[in-house]
Amino acid sequence: MTYAELLQKVRDYTEVDDTVLTDSILQSMIRDAELRIFREVDADYTREYATANLNIGSPYLDLPNASGAAGTNTTRRSIIVRSFLVYDSNQSPVSKEYLDKRDTSFIFEYNNNGATGVPKYYANWKETTIIMAPAPDLQYQVQLSYIYTPDALSATNTETYLSQNVPDLLFYATMMQAYEFLKGPMDMYKVYSDKYNVAVQSFALEQMGRRRRDEYMDGVPRVKIPSPSPNN
Repeated sequence: MTYAELLQKVRDYTEVDDTVLTDSILQSMIRDAELRIFREVDADYTREYATANLNIGSPYLDLPNASGAAGTNTTRRSIIVRSFLVYDSNQSPVSKEYLDKRDTSFIFEYNNNGATGVPKYYANWKETTIIMAPAPDLQYQVQLSYIYTPDALSATNTETYLSQNVPDLLFYATMMQAYEFLKGPMDMYKVYSDKYNVAVQSFALEQMGRRRRDEYMDGVPRVKIPSPSPNN
């Protein structure tokens, strides 16, 4: 489903034209719907990796900001760091070490004398920066695995992962926003709220369940189906 198709579908189902549900109003509703889904489901489409070089003696590292999808002016802001890998490519074999996450008080207590070495721990320093201890004694390379804010569906970014892969979920979430804006009827809001809850559970099962399994290691998921005993 494209951006234009979603706008038209919302207007058709609410029976409200573009003089009330304008493009700008619907754009805001769609973004609210996208962010709601993003926060409720740990989905793979918002996962990314970035590499950087550490500065010798500095315990700080800025989190990555990357450009959004082609044709947009948005920025993919990193929200959650999933893992932090430090390695030295000059060594043979290359040494690699995943850092353990702690809070800032632990970092300061662990490295209260400002020692340098191979970083072992990291913490969230502020929204856009992490801090590590000890501070790097060499210009180590790092690989960050992180979750970023999803690209917005818009007139210039007409298709996104959600609009193409779970258009029903995005539509139900947007319809909830629409009926809140239109102030009723509440029974229709409940209809789409119920539909959204079913769809978001299915999406979560796909993303956080089936996509995280391996049939070789975990086997094929099985659902127990009641059946009559052959003796009856």
